[in-house]
Amino acid sequence: MESIDNCPVCNSTVVKNFLTCIDYTVSNERFNIVQCDVCKFKFTNPRPIPNELFMYYKSEKYVSHSDTKKGLVNKLYHIVRKYALIKKLQLVVRLSHHAAQMQKSILDIGCGTGAFLAICNKAHFRCVGVEPDIDARNIAINKYKLDVMEEHDLTNLPPSSFDIITLWHVLEHVSNLNGRIIQLKNLVKPNGRIVVAVPNCSSFDAKYYKEYWAGYDVPRHLYHFTPKDIISIFRNHGMEVENIYPMRFDSYYVSMLSEKYKSSTLGFFKSLLVGLISNVAAIRTGREFSSQIYVIKKRNGSST
Repeated sequence: MESIDNCPVCNSTVVKNFLTCIDYTVSNERFNIVQCDVCKFKFTNPRPIPNELFMYYKSEKYVSHSDTKKGLVNKLYHIVRKYALIKKLQLVVRLSHHAAQMQKSILDIGCGTGAFLAICNKAHFRCVGVEPDIDARNIAINKYKLDVMEEHDLTNLPPSSFDIITLWHVLEHVSNLNGRIIQLKNLVKPNGRIVVAVPNCSSFDAKYYKEYWAGYDVPRHLYHFTPKDIISIFRNHGMEVENIYPMRFDSYYVSMLSEKYKSSTLGFFKSLLVGLISNVAAIRTGREFSSQIYVIKKRNGSST
């Protein structure tokens, strides 16, 4: 295990305990989430060292790596994913209109088994994927014939290579958060866009479920973002959030998992109610959905 001494957002060394959560997916171990006393950013601390983190992904329950359809929750996940993939494609097509060349380029970091890049490929994007998990990477390569590399190969890519860089529920998994953001800024073109989707721990469902909230997903989720956190950390690196979009289905999926973790009676029906209430509350506030998509650009379109 390793401890993080400084807040990744504001660099403060003053933190306090926020929650203790159980890893319901793999180990049943307990992990602490701490909160920065200055900027209120939350992160898992202590956490497994990078070389040991992979062990916490080795479960058929981890659907983004296994593509499993066992169980009601995973079946529903796949049904919703088909719709979500179309919406994601529509977003990146819209964001890539600024690109001058005919064939737009996209880098999907943490591409999992490759479903998103596969539809981008059909839409005539030049597609490159990055996936640390060898099993998921092999599915993406063999099933969809995609160009998918290992995580360390990111350093071999030339600067300003991509019109669009996407991280769909990935940034919360990255060990070196600020180092990864520097990489993103280096790899995106001056007028390109970075698309980041992360859970929102200030959503209604997060507050309702507390330590049972599936969006914490310790220890795989190392960081627990609010909209303010995303805006602040990218601003620290000379970038700005251009738009924020909701992921409305996530409140239902996360609530289903959270009810399962609670071993709740009538959990399915309660999860639908909590998911609905969360979305209604988010509509009232404007940007507190269970998960959200952030479109990020370099400030003033600069390359540095």
